[in-house]
Amino acid sequence: MSESFRTTPPDQPWSPTHAGNGYQSFGEPSDRDESDAGDAGKAVLVGILGGLLSAAGYMIYRRLPEEHKARINSQVRSIVQQRITELRQNFNI
Repeated sequence: MSESFRTTPPDQPWSPTHAGNGYQSFGEPSDRDESDAGDAGKAVLVGILGGLLSAAGYMIYRRLPEEHKARINSQVRSIVQQRITELRQNFNI
């Protein structure tokens, strides 16, 4: 292409004449991989903690008397029905 049809000025970082992908050049170190690894570790930790908490909750629920289980089930059903009604009203379904 000729210079008169250039779509981006040559001095811009996203210009094809610069090295790299527009975010960094070849000589700069990248900390992105380290932060991605830290984020993945945090996600795994949160998943493990969530699993442990849900398992503990289930163990407690199993030991409850039947009348308490029935009351919890009815409360959860009413909350879920209310939420579904809210969503249907919000989305006009």
